[in-house]
Amino acid sequence: MKILVINGPNLNLLGTREPQIYGVQTLNDVEKELTGSFPDILFTFFQSNHEGAIIDALQGTLTAQCDGVVLNAAALTHYSYAIRDAVAALRVPVIEVHLSNIHLREEFRRHSVIAEVCKAQVSGFGSEGYKLAVDMLLHKLTTPNT
Repeated sequence: MKILVINGPNLNLLGTREPQIYGVQTLNDVEKELTGSFPDILFTFFQSNHEGAIIDALQGTLTAQCDGVVLNAAALTHYSYAIRDAVAALRVPVIEVHLSNIHLREEFRRHSVIAEVCKAQVSGFGSEGYKLAVDMLLHKLTTPNT
């Protein structure tokens, strides 16, 4: 099984950027935790601070063998209709992830333009949210008609 994990703008600064909100783990720590927790899954990790690069990575699943996507679009979640359209075009399930609980933050962070085209949203569980998203994909991929 192959899962693409995409992280958006500023997530390369995890561990140092606002640790009171995003935690002290680095992005590398999150990636190691995922691969250690799911040794039978082949993960591809991608991070970019550029919207177009994220869209290219999403569209890459149309031709590459990929079973699902875990997407933390970061701030682009709240206004990138281009990412929303890219997700809507995919043939694999996408789970939206946020480290913080976006529904309890500033007003502009409370709305996700990509939520309605994702299979689910995980918000507010810190780095555990990535594991929850993978669990959701595993359930989705192994349970018929869900």
